[in-house]
Amino acid sequence: MRIKVLSCAEQEFSEAVDYYNDQFPGLGYEFAVEVQNTFDRILSFPEAWPPFSNRTRRCIINRFPYGVVYQVRQDCILVGGIMHMKRNPKRWQERLEQVLGEPGAQADRKG
Repeated sequence: MRIKVLSCAEQEFSEAVDYYNDQFPGLGYEFAVEVQNTFDRILSFPEAWPPFSNRTRRCIINRFPYGVVYQVRQDCILVGGIMHMKRNPKRWQERLEQVLGEPGAQADRKG
């Protein structure tokens, strides 16, 4: 199986790398390594993280306050967001509805 990252998630990733590199040189690259490690964990154990909504799961990134929001599809793991955990929960819900096609998702659920 492979990981497919939607453009909105790629943009969030790029912005976070830039932000962390601005805070401390090299920190953004450490963030990028942790995101790749998270992708590897998801690929190894795609069903390991609790459901975030009906079809979507969220895996927390180590060391950083971010989560990877994804769906397990037949041919790939579809990443719809690499989002800061302190963002407004409605932002998560909007992403699930607009990008991953999951209406009525409960994005403010703990998990």
